[in-house]
Amino acid sequence: MESEFAVLLELGRRALWLVLVVASPVVAVSLAVGLVVGLLQAASQVQEFTLSFVPKILAVLLALALAAPWMGEQLLRFARLSLTGGGS
Repeated sequence: MESEFAVLLELGRRALWLVLVVASPVVAVSLAVGLVVGLLQAASQVQEFTLSFVPKILAVLLALALAAPWMGEQLLRFARLSLTGGGS
């Protein structure tokens, strides 16, 4: 019983870490583009919402397209690990 709890706890810990690792490229790209656009808007004093939204959404879509195979591989590896009982 205690061993099963330890395996579940380890799988939960790995799942949380996987969420952080898989989401980090997209979040980093969004942060970088938002910072650059914000600096450009501050320098030009143009405060239009679509000027910050459109480049950010395009960059996020590009990051997702480029990182999707790696993300899928990571998620598939975790699913296999979870389903085979290799949590420890």
